[in-house]
Amino acid sequence: MSQVPEQINMANVVVTAVEGSLRTALHLIEKAQEFSKEKNVKEETILGLRLIADMFPFVKQIQIVSDNAKGAFARLSGETAPSFEDNEATLDELKARITKTQDYIRSIDLSKIIGTEQKEIVLKFGEITMPFVGFSYLFGYLIPNMNFHLTTAYNILRSNGVILGKSDYFAR
Repeated sequence: MSQVPEQINMANVVVTAVEGSLRTALHLIEKAQEFSKEKNVKEETILGLRLIADMFPFVKQIQIVSDNAKGAFARLSGETAPSFEDNEATLDELKARITKTQDYIRSIDLSKIIGTEQKEIVLKFGEITMPFVGFSYLFGYLIPNMNFHLTTAYNILRSNGVILGKSDYFAR
């Protein structure tokens, strides 16, 4: 969404945030593919790169961006998100995952998201429970979390020699 909508609502904000993040994820994967070919680095090596030993590798960072995107649309619309296996073994498979995520979010009736500012959303991670309403979920969790994992993916590639600049993060 490159133009400002006539009215700001939850649907067009989540669409703008998520679609931009998914485009950036695709761009980072494409840059990783270019690097793989130019420097003769195996894709499995790139997929497994980490910033530090106790952080998720590149592939998981991108998978989490995908999961956040489809989860946001499912939670806000009341739909059920598709389940992906987290078994991508090539950069093309990782790109295909992002494309499937884009297809899913584009299939959602956005009218189901409009007006969800106060919708109760509860995230559970093991024994941790995080209650939100739609607005705080979007701005206090979804957008920062997607940006964290995109930034980490960017930094993994950059720290391992992939030529990236700030403009590559904003691949819109």
